[in-house]
Amino acid sequence: MNRITPDIVRKAKGHGITALTAYDYPTARLLDEAGIEVLLVGDSMGMVVLGLQDTTGVTLEDILHHLRAVSRGVQRALLVADLPIDTYRGPEEAVANAKKLTSAGAHAVKLEGGTTRVEQIKAIAGAGVPVMGHIGMLPQRIREEGGYKIKGKTPAESLLLVEDAKAVENAGAFAVVLELIAPKVADEITRSIQIPTIGIGSGKHCDGQILVFHDLVGYSPWFIPKHVHPEATVGDAISKAAAAFIARVKGTESEK
Repeated sequence: MNRITPDIVRKAKGHGITALTAYDYPTARLLDEAGIEVLLVGDSMGMVVLGLQDTTGVTLEDILHHLRAVSRGVQRALLVADLPIDTYRGPEEAVANAKKLTSAGAHAVKLEGGTTRVEQIKAIAGAGVPVMGHIGMLPQRIREEGGYKIKGKTPAESLLLVEDAKAVENAGAFAVVLELIAPKVADEITRSIQIPTIGIGSGKHCDGQILVFHDLVGYSPWFIPKHVHPEATVGDAISKAAAAFIARVKGTESEK
């Protein structure tokens, strides 16, 4: 079984790169064995695993804890880990924390921001750690943004997004996530750079797609993002299994 590397992902531009988040061993193993090419230990765990309001409460220790578990279930996929908020404020800090993630099992790291993060990307890549970029809607800035909003609605904003993508590429990233970018602009970005784009809520013209695992399988039925079409109803199945267990136990007790 051949391991997928950042170079393989880079060369897969235009070939439908598949990526999902994973936060624990069994999920990682199942997705890896299914053939998902990129697994991300993302700070989205804040909402879907830790019960936080957003990603800004996720710490490096949180990522490291889940990363170690996920790494035990990965044999083939490229394992990427998020640098959470306030862990890459400068190049030196970015490199130090990126190395902590690779020591815990990550094959690459992801950070948010375009032109404003060029020095961090250069430093991390220069230290031998592959970097995935992330532009468009930046969850770590959710409180400043005031919510999840589509980016690229105006010509000026579109131009800035293209510049962000080119800056990330030139700084040494091997791929870039496009989150909640207007599909037309995401298409323009994809055609403007040589590294692959991996979209989430940014239309069908990206080189690949990434989703939060819990959204894909309907694990959290109380919240389904607009851009997601769940492929399963795991949350309902869990509720039904728990209800069946309760009924069986209560029934057994009542017979005594």
